[in-house]
Amino acid sequence: MTLNFDTVAFSIFGWPVHWYGIMYLVGFLGGWWLGRIQAKRKHCPYTALEVDDLLFYVGMGVILGGRVGYVFFYGWEQLMHDWHFFYRIWEGGMSFHGGLLGVLTALWLFNRKYKKGFFQTVDFVAPCVTIGLGAGRIGNLINGELWGKPTDLPWGMIFPRMDQLARHPAPLYEFILEGPILLAILWWFSKKPRPTMAVSGLFAICYGIFRTLVETVRLPDAHIGYLYGTDFITMGMMLSLPLVVIGALFMWWAYRKPQAASDK
Repeated sequence: MTLNFDTVAFSIFGWPVHWYGIMYLVGFLGGWWLGRIQAKRKHCPYTALEVDDLLFYVGMGVILGGRVGYVFFYGWEQLMHDWHFFYRIWEGGMSFHGGLLGVLTALWLFNRKYKKGFFQTVDFVAPCVTIGLGAGRIGNLINGELWGKPTDLPWGMIFPRMDQLARHPAPLYEFILEGPILLAILWWFSKKPRPTMAVSGLFAICYGIFRTLVETVRLPDAHIGYLYGTDFITMGMMLSLPLVVIGALFMWWAYRKPQAASDK
Protein backbone atom coordinates (compact mmCIF):
# COMPACT_ATOMS: atom_id res chain seq x y z
CA MET A 1 0.00 0.00 0.00
CA THR A 2 1.28 3.45 -0.91
CA LEU A 3 0.52 6.35 1.41
CA ASN A 4 -0.71 9.15 -0.80
CA PHE A 5 -3.00 11.20 1.41
CA ASP A 6 -3.72 14.88 0.86
CA THR A 7 -2.60 16.47 4.12
CA VAL A 8 -5.18 19.26 3.67
CA ALA A 9 -8.70 18.18 4.60
CA PHE A 10 -10.45 21.30 3.26
CA SER A 11 -10.08 25.06 3.02
CA ILE A 12 -12.02 27.89 4.65
CA PHE A 13 -11.86 31.16 2.69
CA GLY A 14 -8.59 30.03 1.19
CA TRP A 15 -7.05 28.95 4.49
CA PRO A 16 -6.09 25.26 4.45
CA VAL A 17 -7.29 23.06 7.32
CA HIS A 18 -4.83 20.20 7.78
CA TRP A 19 -5.71 16.70 8.89
CA TYR A 20 -2.94 16.94 11.49
CA GLY A 21 -4.73 19.79 13.23
CA ILE A 22 -8.08 18.00 12.99
CA MET A 23 -6.56 14.99 14.74
CA TYR A 24 -5.52 17.20 17.64
CA LEU A 25 -9.06 18.55 17.84
CA VAL A 26 -10.34 14.96 17.92
CA GLY A 27 -7.89 14.23 20.72
CA PHE A 28 -8.97 17.20 22.83
CA LEU A 29 -12.70 16.55 22.38
CA GLY A 30 -12.28 12.81 22.93
CA GLY A 31 -10.28 13.41 26.11
CA TRP A 32 -12.90 15.87 27.36
CA TRP A 33 -15.65 13.31 26.67
CA LEU A 34 -13.80 10.61 28.62
CA GLY A 35 -13.19 13.07 31.43
CA ARG A 36 -16.91 13.84 31.63
CA ILE A 37 -17.63 10.09 31.85
CA GLN A 38 -15.06 9.67 34.61
CA ALA A 39 -16.58 12.59 36.53
CA LYS A 40 -19.75 10.48 36.95
CA ARG A 41 -17.92 7.76 38.87
CA LYS A 42 -18.69 7.64 42.59
CA HIS A 43 -15.04 7.83 43.62
CA CYS A 44 -14.19 10.71 41.24
CA PRO A 45 -13.32 14.00 43.05
CA TYR A 46 -13.89 16.19 39.96
CA THR A 47 -17.05 17.91 38.76
CA ALA A 48 -18.10 18.24 35.14
CA LEU A 49 -17.30 21.97 35.20
CA GLU A 50 -13.80 21.27 36.52
CA VAL A 51 -13.32 18.83 33.65
CA ASP A 52 -14.28 21.57 31.20
CA ASP A 53 -11.67 23.91 32.67
CA LEU A 54 -9.12 21.11 32.75
CA LEU A 55 -9.49 20.74 28.98
CA PHE A 56 -8.11 24.26 28.47
CA TYR A 57 -5.09 23.65 30.71
CA VAL A 58 -4.26 20.30 29.10
CA GLY A 59 -4.73 21.71 25.60
CA MET A 60 -2.26 24.51 26.21
CA GLY A 61 0.19 22.10 27.80
CA VAL A 62 0.01 19.66 24.89
CA ILE A 63 0.44 22.29 22.15
CA LEU A 64 3.14 24.41 23.75
CA GLY A 65 4.99 21.57 25.45
CA GLY A 66 4.75 19.25 22.45
CA ARG A 67 6.18 21.81 20.06
CA VAL A 68 8.88 23.12 22.39
CA GLY A 69 9.87 19.56 23.22
CA TYR A 70 10.12 18.58 19.55
CA VAL A 71 12.24 21.60 18.72
CA PHE A 72 14.51 20.99 21.72
CA PHE A 73 14.89 17.20 21.35
CA TYR A 74 14.68 16.78 17.57
CA GLY A 75 14.57 20.04 15.63
CA TRP A 76 17.12 22.43 17.10
CA GLU A 77 19.25 22.42 13.96
CA GLN A 78 16.21 23.16 11.78
CA LEU A 79 15.23 26.05 14.05
CA MET A 80 18.72 27.53 13.76
CA HIS A 81 18.33 27.65 9.96
CA ASP A 82 14.71 28.82 9.93
CA TRP A 83 13.05 30.28 13.04
CA HIS A 84 9.63 30.09 11.32
CA PHE A 85 9.98 26.32 11.76
CA PHE A 86 8.81 26.68 15.37
CA TYR A 87 5.20 27.53 14.61
CA ARG A 88 4.67 25.41 11.45
CA ILE A 89 2.93 22.72 13.50
CA TRP A 90 0.75 21.64 10.56
CA GLU A 91 3.84 20.10 8.98
CA GLY A 92 4.12 17.70 11.92
CA GLY A 93 6.69 17.73 14.65
CA MET A 94 5.16 17.33 18.10
CA SER A 95 7.03 15.50 20.85
CA PHE A 96 5.16 13.28 23.27
CA HIS A 97 7.83 13.77 25.91
CA GLY A 98 7.68 17.56 25.52
CA GLY A 99 3.90 17.42 25.58
CA LEU A 100 4.06 15.35 28.76
CA LEU A 101 6.18 17.99 30.47
CA GLY A 102 3.84 20.69 29.17
CA VAL A 103 0.77 18.89 30.51
CA LEU A 104 2.39 18.30 33.90
CA THR A 105 3.15 22.02 34.11
CA ALA A 106 -0.42 22.88 33.11
CA LEU A 107 -1.81 20.46 35.71
CA TRP A 108 0.32 22.10 38.38
CA LEU A 109 -1.31 25.43 37.50
CA PHE A 110 -4.76 23.81 37.45
CA ASN A 111 -4.19 22.29 40.89
CA ARG A 112 -3.13 25.62 42.34
CA LYS A 113 -6.45 27.07 41.23
CA TYR A 114 -8.69 24.21 42.39
CA LYS A 115 -6.65 23.05 45.40
CA LYS A 116 -6.38 19.46 44.17
CA GLY A 117 -3.59 16.96 44.74
CA PHE A 118 -1.11 16.99 41.85
CA PHE A 119 -0.93 13.24 41.28
CA GLN A 120 -4.63 12.93 41.94
CA THR A 121 -5.18 15.03 38.84
CA VAL A 122 -2.48 13.23 36.82
CA ASP A 123 -4.21 9.93 37.62
CA PHE A 124 -7.51 11.37 36.42
CA VAL A 125 -6.06 12.73 33.16
CA ALA A 126 -3.94 9.69 32.21
CA PRO A 127 -6.70 7.60 30.55
CA CYS A 128 -8.07 10.66 28.75
CA VAL A 129 -4.86 11.54 26.92
CA THR A 130 -4.81 8.21 25.08
CA ILE A 131 -7.41 9.56 22.64
CA GLY A 132 -5.04 12.38 21.73
CA LEU A 133 -2.05 10.03 21.47
CA GLY A 134 -3.91 7.76 19.08
CA ALA A 135 -5.36 10.58 17.00
CA GLY A 136 -1.95 12.24 16.74
CA ARG A 137 -0.47 9.07 15.28
CA ILE A 138 -3.18 8.99 12.63
CA GLY A 139 -2.12 12.54 11.82
CA ASN A 140 1.47 11.33 11.46
CA LEU A 141 0.29 8.56 9.12
CA ILE A 142 -1.64 10.99 6.91
CA ASN A 143 1.42 13.24 6.80
CA GLY A 144 3.47 10.25 5.62
CA GLU A 145 6.07 10.68 8.36
CA LEU A 146 7.75 8.61 11.09
CA TRP A 147 8.95 6.01 8.63
CA GLY A 148 9.62 2.45 9.67
CA LYS A 149 12.39 0.12 8.56
CA PRO A 150 11.97 -1.85 5.30
CA THR A 151 9.86 -4.99 5.67
CA ASP A 152 8.43 -7.79 3.52
CA LEU A 153 5.41 -8.23 5.81
CA PRO A 154 2.06 -8.07 3.97
CA TRP A 155 1.02 -4.88 5.78
CA GLY A 156 4.16 -2.97 4.81
CA MET A 157 3.47 0.54 3.47
CA ILE A 158 5.30 2.73 1.00
CA PHE A 159 6.08 6.25 2.25
CA PRO A 160 6.61 8.30 -0.94
CA ARG A 161 8.33 11.08 1.01
CA MET A 162 11.04 8.53 1.82
CA ASP A 163 11.34 6.10 -1.11
CA GLN A 164 9.46 3.28 -2.84
CA LEU A 165 10.30 0.54 -0.35
CA ALA A 166 7.61 -1.17 1.72
CA ARG A 167 8.21 -0.20 5.33
CA HIS A 168 6.80 -0.88 8.78
CA PRO A 169 3.85 1.50 9.30
CA ALA A 170 5.29 2.78 12.57
CA PRO A 171 2.57 5.47 13.09
CA LEU A 172 -0.09 2.76 12.76
CA TYR A 173 1.68 0.58 15.33
CA GLU A 174 1.85 3.52 17.71
CA PHE A 175 -1.82 4.35 17.11
CA ILE A 176 -2.86 0.83 18.10
CA LEU A 177 -0.58 0.60 21.15
CA GLU A 178 -0.82 4.17 22.48
CA GLY A 179 -4.49 4.61 21.58
CA PRO A 180 -6.99 1.73 21.94
CA ILE A 181 -4.75 -0.70 23.84
CA LEU A 182 -3.40 1.83 26.35
CA LEU A 183 -6.90 3.27 26.82
CA ALA A 184 -8.35 -0.19 27.51
CA ILE A 185 -5.65 -0.95 30.09
CA LEU A 186 -5.98 2.36 31.95
CA TRP A 187 -9.76 2.49 31.76
CA TRP A 188 -10.07 -0.99 33.24
CA PHE A 189 -7.50 -0.21 35.94
CA SER A 190 -9.02 3.13 36.95
CA LYS A 191 -12.62 1.86 37.18
CA LYS A 192 -11.97 0.97 40.83
CA PRO A 193 -10.42 3.32 43.39
CA ARG A 194 -6.62 3.03 43.29
CA PRO A 195 -3.88 4.52 45.47
CA THR A 196 -2.73 7.95 44.28
CA MET A 197 0.06 7.65 41.66
CA ALA A 198 -0.93 4.10 40.66
CA VAL A 199 -2.74 5.07 37.44
CA SER A 200 0.05 7.53 36.56
CA GLY A 201 2.63 4.81 37.16
CA LEU A 202 0.84 2.31 34.96
CA PHE A 203 0.55 4.90 32.20
CA ALA A 204 4.29 5.62 32.31
CA ILE A 205 5.21 1.92 32.32
CA CYS A 206 2.94 1.03 29.41
CA TYR A 207 3.81 4.03 27.27
CA GLY A 208 7.52 3.56 27.84
CA ILE A 209 7.35 -0.11 26.84
CA PHE A 210 5.07 0.47 23.83
CA ARG A 211 7.12 3.36 22.47
CA THR A 212 10.40 1.49 22.93
CA LEU A 213 9.02 -1.53 21.08
CA VAL A 214 7.97 0.60 18.11
CA GLU A 215 11.36 2.35 18.09
CA THR A 216 12.97 -0.99 17.21
CA VAL A 217 11.24 -0.90 13.79
CA ARG A 218 11.06 2.87 13.33
CA LEU A 219 13.81 4.89 11.68
CA PRO A 220 15.32 7.70 13.78
CA ASP A 221 15.06 11.29 12.62
CA ALA A 222 17.55 11.65 9.75
CA HIS A 223 19.31 14.67 11.23
CA ILE A 224 19.85 12.81 14.54
CA GLY A 225 20.34 9.20 13.52
CA TYR A 226 21.18 6.42 15.93
CA LEU A 227 22.95 7.35 19.15
CA TYR A 228 26.28 6.32 20.68
CA GLY A 229 27.60 4.72 17.50
CA THR A 230 24.97 1.98 17.52
CA ASP A 231 22.47 0.94 14.87
CA PHE A 232 19.51 0.54 17.20
CA ILE A 233 19.49 3.12 20.05
CA THR A 234 17.28 6.10 19.16
CA MET A 235 16.37 9.35 20.86
CA GLY A 236 12.85 7.97 21.32
CA MET A 237 14.24 5.03 23.29
CA MET A 238 16.40 7.28 25.44
CA LEU A 239 13.38 9.39 26.35
CA SER A 240 10.98 6.46 26.83
CA LEU A 241 12.93 3.90 28.83
CA PRO A 242 13.24 6.21 31.88
CA LEU A 243 9.42 6.38 31.93
CA VAL A 244 9.30 2.64 32.64
CA VAL A 245 11.58 3.10 35.65
CA ILE A 246 9.69 6.17 36.88
CA GLY A 247 6.36 4.39 36.43
CA ALA A 248 7.58 1.37 38.39
CA LEU A 249 8.71 3.66 41.22
CA PHE A 250 5.32 5.36 41.22
CA MET A 251 3.54 2.01 41.45
CA TRP A 252 5.84 0.80 44.21
CA TRP A 253 5.33 3.97 46.22
CA ALA A 254 1.57 4.01 45.64
CA TYR A 255 1.05 0.51 47.01
CA ARG A 256 3.71 0.74 49.70
CA LYS A 257 2.44 3.96 51.27
CA PRO A 258 -0.82 5.05 49.57
CA GLN A 259 -1.51 7.61 52.27
CA ALA A 260 1.85 9.29 51.66
CA ALA A 261 1.24 9.55 47.92
CA SER A 262 -1.81 11.75 48.09
CA ASP A 263 0.40 14.79 47.48
CA LYS A 264 -1.92 17.26 49.13
